[in-house]
Amino acid sequence: MSNTFPPLDEAVAEFRRIFARLRAEAGARDLSRKPPYEPVRELIDAGFGRLRVPTEQGGFGVSLPVLFRLLAEAGAADSNIPQILRGHFTAVEILRHTTDSADAGFWLRRISEGAVFGNAQSEPADGGAGFGIATRIHEVAGRKVVTGTKYYSTGSLFADYIRVAVADDDGNRWFAVVPARHPGVSHGDDWDGIGQRLTGSGTTLFDRVPVAEHGELGRYQEDLRTLPSFVQLVHLANLAGITRSVVEETTAVVRSRTRTSLHALSEQATQDPEVLGVVGRLHAHALTADALLRTVAEGLESADRDGSREAYAANYIDVSAAQVAIIEATLAAATIAFDAGGSSTVRESAHLDRHWRNARTLASHNPVVHKPRVIGDFIVNGVAPASSYDRGRRSLASPESLESPEGRQR
Repeated sequence: MSNTFPPLDEAVAEFRRIFARLRAEAGARDLSRKPPYEPVRELIDAGFGRLRVPTEQGGFGVSLPVLFRLLAEAGAADSNIPQILRGHFTAVEILRHTTDSADAGFWLRRISEGAVFGNAQSEPADGGAGFGIATRIHEVAGRKVVTGTKYYSTGSLFADYIRVAVADDDGNRWFAVVPARHPGVSHGDDWDGIGQRLTGSGTTLFDRVPVAEHGELGRYQEDLRTLPSFVQLVHLANLAGITRSVVEETTAVVRSRTRTSLHALSEQATQDPEVLGVVGRLHAHALTADALLRTVAEGLESADRDGSREAYAANYIDVSAAQVAIIEATLAAATIAFDAGGSSTVRESAHLDRHWRNARTLASHNPVVHKPRVIGDFIVNGVAPASSYDRGRRSLASPESLESPEGRQR
């Protein structure tokens, strides 16, 4: 790990060189299911993981719009990359907002030195006092340890540390940081989804794994209101990147075609009005995704500056609306792209199918089917959107002036 990094503009140039290599390898890597260990490490060594670390702790301290723009570029190159690092960037946001400056400073400096965080949150709901968290933090021989099983442990195979959602014996929920390579940690690369196959989103077992120094981070903090929007925005940046990649690869297919259909209006695909229309629609979908991503990223930056419940609530509703529209745009683009090339586009060697599979998989995270209702309920009735980060304690952000007379929260 190094403490010396180039200026931001030089680092971004290096990121883009790595993105170019990722883009060239993405299709073959998806077919072979070869995890991108080396490119992820190259990005971290170039400073990608410290983009949001404040400059006082050795990071670049970039704004949220800049972060999400670069994540979209990474997604255009290989959509596995933003998801692998989603838990890492979420950990950075938690540390930026934590009230314990000693813990935050310790970990932010470690991240500036090249440490990578993985994620271990999800598990089957147990219905108990821990609100579905069966993984426990407890004491063994005077030391805090973590024991339990996590699913969808995205990024943990690539990580130095894992942020684990745990509950103590009283049902209080925490984030605990544990070393990813401890002998008590067992990683399973058993994610069998149709897309996002290389994210390391498998099962992780923790057997009395000691909590790292400064590794007990509070979960229920007012300052973590930013997270529900932030974690969704990582997916939206990735989807926007996928849509760009669909446009680029479909354009390349059209330019390379030497034959066309019997019913085509031109003997050359590059002159066929209907094929050109497909590419035009793809560009419209990509522009929609990019514009919405930029708008809601700027909105979250503004909410962070404001810090009020009202600002975070309004941004979360906007992010949810962007989620609906970006998912529709990306899935539409990944589907109609095949109309531009006929049967040649469905060949495995064309790799176009990975975009639909990856987009469909990302769209199934934080299910979009519920979001139009949440948006409408907030607008019409003032019902605040619920937050998994505040479950059982309070809503994400409920401006009293917008609540229904009953002050309902869902």
